[in-house]
Amino acid sequence: MLSALDDLKAKDVRLLDVRGKTEITDYIIVSSGTSTRHVKSIAEEVVRAAKQGGAVPLGVEGERDGEWILVDLGDIIVHVMLPRVREYYGLERLWGHGERTAESVAAAR
Repeated sequence: MLSALDDLKAKDVRLLDVRGKTEITDYIIVSSGTSTRHVKSIAEEVVRAAKQGGAVPLGVEGERDGEWILVDLGDIIVHVMLPRVREYYGLERLWGHGERTAESVAAAR
């Protein structure tokens, strides 16, 4: 998933390891796009990359507005947001500060 975000130049990508904090997922990826079109394109690429990797997204929310799109991949939930929306909701503050450690990045791929 991180490579799909990198391919479309998602901004400020953070990987949050939430194992042991919630039962709904293991990892949350939070990233930003520069416009609603950019957010939509990033989310579409995440879905495409997941399907190519054999994963079927469990759900995609927010596609119509494009300010915050959530892609649920089961063990990984990807949030793509406009910067102002991301700041307002503060997912990193809620779940902890995201890291891109070698172990967590490898696990999310």
